[in-house]
Amino acid sequence: MQLVLEAGRTEREYWKDLWRYRELFFILTWRDVAVQYKQTVVGILWAVLRPFLTMLAFTFVFGKVAKLPSEGAAPYALMVFAAMLPWQLFSTALGTSANSLVTNANLVSKVYFPRVLVPASSVGVAVVDFAISFVLLGLVMVWYQYLPPVQFFAVIPLTLLAGLVALGPGLILCSLNVTYRDFRIIVPFITQFGLYVSPVGFSSSVVPEQWQLLFECNPMVGVIDGFRWAVLGTVDFPGRALLISCLCAGLFLWWGIRLFRKTERNFADVI
Repeated sequence: MQLVLEAGRTEREYWKDLWRYRELFFILTWRDVAVQYKQTVVGILWAVLRPFLTMLAFTFVFGKVAKLPSEGAAPYALMVFAAMLPWQLFSTALGTSANSLVTNANLVSKVYFPRVLVPASSVGVAVVDFAISFVLLGLVMVWYQYLPPVQFFAVIPLTLLAGLVALGPGLILCSLNVTYRDFRIIVPFITQFGLYVSPVGFSSSVVPEQWQLLFECNPMVGVIDGFRWAVLGTVDFPGRALLISCLCAGLFLWWGIRLFRKTERNFADVI
């Protein structure tokens, strides 16, 4: 690759450089996957154990103790697990992308490349974890002898939507975290709080009708209900909630890229 030094060229050629450095995205993703599971006793099974154990806890608390209803004829555990996968994708992508520049400080401060590849590759790692956990979802469906509906392959665009919902806020938090390290503490609180205001351990149908629109302003509501529609087929297509999720994903992605590009030139100096 030919290196050209020219004033203002980086700004003009930024998006072209993003395409030129596309291989770096896969390298960073594979490196982070390898580092995440290196020297771990259970290894890659952590990607399976986290949603599985959370499913057991939520099924016991919400299904057995609180006796909340499931979605249609679907077993409560399967309803929870179908929601846990997109939520885990979102929370993992948000947390790792928010801290990605700080953890890659040496790389960012010494080598030129479009810095947005760093948080974007963190979302790629979350997608790898999601794919591993998705295999377990198939086994759980076999265990319950539950056949997927015809719209099952809608999980592919829904997975992309979940990643985009996480990437926008991730870019915002990533930009702020470089200068204000307090956001390392705020991000776990956001994901923990979001878990309980999202329909992961319960069905969206238990939310009163007068609060439904406000409830759906949480962009993960549309994603989670979309997954349940695609995997279980026990709910109607959540058109309004998915539209809100798409609008929120687009808005936060625009805001995140704008803020990231505005602060990117100072990353190497303050990181």
